[in-house]
Amino acid sequence: MIVVDSCGWLEAIKGSELSREYVPAFADPAQIVVPTICLLEVSRVMYRERGREAAAECLVIMSLGQVVSLDGDLVAAASALGVDHRLPLADSIVYATARAHDAELWTHDPHFRDLPAVRFVGVPEA
Repeated sequence: MIVVDSCGWLEAIKGSELSREYVPAFADPAQIVVPTICLLEVSRVMYRERGREAAAECLVIMSLGQVVSLDGDLVAAASALGVDHRLPLADSIVYATARAHDAELWTHDPHFRDLPAVRFVGVPEA
């Protein structure tokens, strides 16, 4: 299973140079876990930058994966992970969702540096 962080979705949607690095993560939509916070973050950016239709299209595409809602168990896990790893609120939810689904988190967000089960895109592996 794979969780793609919001920054990865945005790179892929915008077709940036970095988006090529995310291509393998999107190979099998059935293997993608999508935290609802990612739906919100991505659709909000797309609405602001490209309008309502673009935001709606992103939601449709992202919903091809397994969308996971924030529930009490994820709240508790995100709270602990956020404090333990000094993660911002949204990042703690994304990371907790990945951990709860035994998924690898794909990102280029430095907040996740050195955390287990995180693949940094665009950064050479050691």
